[in-house]
Amino acid sequence: MDLQLQDKVIIVTGGARGIGEGIARVLAREGAVAVIVGRNAADNQQAVAAIEAAGGRAWQVAAELAEPAECARAVQAVVAGFGRIDGLVNNAGVNDGVGLETGDYPGFMASLHKNLVHYYLMAHHALPELKKSKGAIVNISSKTAETGQGNTSAYAAANGGRNALTREWAVELLKYGIRVNAVVVAECWTPAYETWVKTLANPEEKLREITSKIPLENRMTTAEEIANTTAFLLSARSSHTTGQILHVDGGYVHLDRALANA
Repeated sequence: MDLQLQDKVIIVTGGARGIGEGIARVLAREGAVAVIVGRNAADNQQAVAAIEAAGGRAWQVAAELAEPAECARAVQAVVAGFGRIDGLVNNAGVNDGVGLETGDYPGFMASLHKNLVHYYLMAHHALPELKKSKGAIVNISSKTAETGQGNTSAYAAANGGRNALTREWAVELLKYGIRVNAVVVAECWTPAYETWVKTLANPEEKLREITSKIPLENRMTTAEEIANTTAFLLSARSSHTTGQILHVDGGYVHLDRALANA
């Protein structure tokens, strides 16, 4: 299916690694210009080089999105470079383990800036161009908003906010023809996930335990699977889809875990 993304300029925050990189690669494969925005210029450029080596087009802006002024500067750089924005993928963030018992107020607020506030700011600053292009926004979210995880109050709150903003913006931006949707991630295999598993006492055993609870095929979701759904939601092929929160998780959130061993 042709997603009709040829020459579309689409920002992907956190697009240098993991899920974000997977999204940037798929968008470039579909003919879009994937604009990677992230804090590390070297990582960004490495991702750009890989996309270009595969025959795609990409660009990068180094920005620390936890700093509000950097969000504005990043969007301004994209507009200056391309004169348009056709889509925004809010993806950057980190599960930083700011829990309730510690009472870490500064950490809680910092986590909201790392995981939620820049979603709002990037959308706000990109909005004038999205109005012109009747573009689309996709917010990448996490199961933690619905399932909880333990010891991650800030990250869970941020993801609840991401889901709420998705529905709020879908309503607010109807009049401009801008569609807004979210993709919820549960257990997705990324380099960061692999690094985390290796810190555990029995990594292979823990990984088997996790995958046994993923109903569909007892395996982790791939970054490309997240990316494929994201690309569809950004495209004209999903022209009547807005305000939706899609779970690309092998049934992890909504199916009985007992089905994994049925």
